[in-house]
Amino acid sequence: MAGQHFPKLFSAHEANALIPRLEALIRELQANAGSLRSRIAELAEADDKIDSMRLQEIIELHPELKGAAAKMAEVVGEIEELGCFLKDIDLGLIDFPCEIGDDIVFLCWQYGEHEVLAWHAIDSGFAQRRPLPDASKPYLN
Repeated sequence: MAGQHFPKLFSAHEANALIPRLEALIRELQANAGSLRSRIAELAEADDKIDSMRLQEIIELHPELKGAAAKMAEVVGEIEELGCFLKDIDLGLIDFPCEIGDDIVFLCWQYGEHEVLAWHAIDSGFAQRRPLPDASKPYLN
């Protein structure tokens, strides 16, 4: 994503204002992902070929899964429409493009944190995140 133009750049305050909405969206996404994974695991018990199939192939074979997958895609779309990026469903990682000094970086929020506490370079990730200078609490890596 280096060199990429982002339609919206966030301040920490703007990102923090989205957290209540993002918490609800992540909860919904995680619940749908859990249900979908459970159902696929049940199907895999009866058909060992499922373990080697892509999700789209499984859905084509079992159209009853289409609704849960579509709901997940809808929620991801809602997150992206806010101008941020979903990085990990299970951890609930969201990145917000931000300008710090002359650099475009990502503010990094994890589900469960009360506010954005860290940032990382666009070409790095969660493991390389650094605390924001004015963050109210330390974060756990």
